[in-house]
Amino acid sequence: MEGFPEFYVLCDPLVPPVRLSRLPSVSQDTTQFSALLPFPLPSQLLMFGLGNWSGLPGEGRVEVKLERSGAKEQKLGMLTPEFRCILWECGGQVDESLVLHEGELQVSMVIQGKVKAKVFHVKQERGKRKRLKEEEENICPNAGRGKGSPIQHKTNSPKGVAQAKTSALSKKSVTTTAVPSARWGQALCPVDYQTVILIGGQGARMQFCKDSMWKLNTEMNLWSPAEAITDGPSPEARTGHTAIFDPDSSRIYVFGGSKNRKWFNDVHILDTKTWRWRNVEAQGKVPPLSYHSCSLFRGELFVFGGVFPRPNPEPDGCSNSLYIFDPQHEIWYQPIVLGKMPTPRSGHSACLLGRELYIFGGWDTPVCYSDLHVLDLGLMEFSPVDVQGCLPTPRCWHSAAPVSDLKFLIHGGYDGNQALGDTYLFNTVTKTWTSLVHKSLPSVPRAGLSLLSLPEVKEESKDCVLQELLIFGGGDNEGNFYNDTINLNLAKLIAECE
Repeated sequence: MEGFPEFYVLCDPLVPPVRLSRLPSVSQDTTQFSALLPFPLPSQLLMFGLGNWSGLPGEGRVEVKLERSGAKEQKLGMLTPEFRCILWECGGQVDESLVLHEGELQVSMVIQGKVKAKVFHVKQERGKRKRLKEEEENICPNAGRGKGSPIQHKTNSPKGVAQAKTSALSKKSVTTTAVPSARWGQALCPVDYQTVILIGGQGARMQFCKDSMWKLNTEMNLWSPAEAITDGPSPEARTGHTAIFDPDSSRIYVFGGSKNRKWFNDVHILDTKTWRWRNVEAQGKVPPLSYHSCSLFRGELFVFGGVFPRPNPEPDGCSNSLYIFDPQHEIWYQPIVLGKMPTPRSGHSACLLGRELYIFGGWDTPVCYSDLHVLDLGLMEFSPVDVQGCLPTPRCWHSAAPVSDLKFLIHGGYDGNQALGDTYLFNTVTKTWTSLVHKSLPSVPRAGLSLLSLPEVKEESKDCVLQELLIFGGGDNEGNFYNDTINLNLAKLIAECE
């Protein structure tokens, strides 16, 4: 805000800095900002202010300190208009009475005197923060206690990032030091033949990723944080959402998802030309959904299935409804769908080939599915697919991607007991599943991963041919999350496996 700085703390050079939030004032002459620090405490903290300091009282001095409810505070230094940042090395300089429990230590910046500029108040509890509900496991509302109960993640830190085996078919994994934090349940979408955008996800200790948006240059295998401006609310941190890119409008549409006990049915649009977010006030009704599927067909978004927040609907919380979002008129509607609908489910995959949308697998307590349905988007008719060959085992939270006009593959997932690491190819002409086994494919089981087929542009005709397969992230159902990025040559992979 004009005349008043924004305060930040940088805990990890690979993660964007955290903005401090203003606490409710206890007096007119004291203004305090605060942010929780990670546990264990990093070896260094960089604290700084950005913006115009003319609205601060007196000499514009800002006291920086560590504090925990019920313990004495520890002063770290002072920010001033001349010295607007502090690099503090923790080492053995931390009072042990401060660092006892996860989620309690915070960095605070205190301004003495009445400020001259108005500041938006953010309602937060002063002192000790409650994290049990905010940071607890993001459990699907269709959870049960049967054999097929949803993923029960441990809360230990990841043991390491899985490194996939490489061969002549695969490029090297990303080696740059700037990479997204390990996560699952993110959304990944290509915006052109050499750029992929990553949005959201959930990682270690089931925390929602603060480094929420990244850009991957697939030609150079380089990740970089992606920044965008907004005139209103930008998407909150979430998992189980979808992100779809429309090449005609150069826009990314983010829909749905969940965050702990909060569920979303909002639509956010990111214009990739101006890198500006816009929140859509859409007409029509669509329920809050998470772990649904979303596909772009003729400029409209087709959303199928997913999980509702309880208590609606009862008893299981899963959906088999189809909703369509019309971006031109910004309206939701439900089409008349013919044929035999798939049973309600979430965590399924949807793969669009031409005008045929293939729905595979999914979850509805206590059942994992391995059935395949196809929706003809021209006739708006569902039909089950009578499949042959080596059938995939039942699974949810896997990922699917087209590899040609007539074939798609699935990889990974969760079968109700453990994460999976296998790969299957489906031929829509012969209606046959084929198990793919190749040393270039990742061997580490994972669910909640992202799988994309990347095109190669032929300069002569400007036609796009699917050339590479990109795999990112996921979790192993044992508390470990991954941020490895794997590129595979599709043509060679399919040729050598067939």
